[in-house]
Formats: sequence, structure tokens, C-alpha cells
Amino acid sequence: MNAVLVLNADLGPLHRVSLRHALRMLWRQVAVVHEAEPDQAIGVFPMPKVVRLVSYVVTRWRFSGGPTWSRRGVLVRDQHRCAYCGGAAYTIDHVLPSSRGGRNTWLNTVAACGGCNQRKGDRTPAEAGMPLRYHPAVPSWAMLAKR
Repeated sequence: MNAVLVLNADLGPLHRVSLRHALRMLWRQVAVVHEAEPDQAIGVFPMPKVVRLVSYVVTRWRFSGGPTWSRRGVLVRDQHRCAYCGGAAYTIDHVLPSSRGGRNTWLNTVAACGGCNQRKGDRTPAEAGMPLRYHPAVPSWAMLAKR
């Protein structure tokens, strides 16, 4: 089942949805078929490849400073790889520990495996002798969506 591209009312791309979701949008009349598969239909609707929203949706949030911090976002950004050993990561580690004023920000958190997280403890990477394999960065919406 292919994904269907959703365009805003100004023809700017928004995202992709499943065929089922696109048909629901057509049924509720919040979108119209912009481009369809030739000679294919599902009920009364042509098989959509691209749908266009009837009303404009404001997308200012997509161009803001980026997504807000989340544990899941850090794991996705770091591709579930430990920043210290490169192994599989399932926890979050603060570069500057929380007890020393480190906050939950994109630039202060990295994905870490349980062993490295325990070994580093309440120290900075330099104090623990555990250099980072990469430096944390603020991801873009596109970067998180791509993964």
C-alpha cells in the first residue's frame, strides 16, 4: 500500500499519509484529489497519488527553532547508538550531569547504553575519561522525520 502525498491549499507539501487515511480525508471533504492513478478507483473516488487540502493549514511550527526535546527524539537523533562505545543505546545520558545543573536540552543529552551510563555516573565525560564519539546537535524536523 503506497503512501499518498498531502499538499496544503497553497500546493506546498505537508506530509504523507496512508491510502486509507487519504480516502477518509476525501470522504470528509477536507481534501480533494490533485493527482490520481489512471483508470483505478476505490468506490466513487479515483485512486489518489496526491491530495490537496481544501483549507490552508498554518505550518509556522515547521520552520521554528526545531522540535522540542524528548527522550525518544534523542534516541532517534543518535540512531539508538551509544555516544561513548557505539553499542546499542536505550538510555539517555546528560553530558553535564543533572546534579551539576545540566538540563534536558538537545545539546546536553546523548544516547547511551546502560553500562556506559553507569560507568560515567555523576561526572562529565572528561572527568570519567570517556570521550564522546560525536557531539550532540539540535535536530531539524526533517532529520527526525527521515529516521
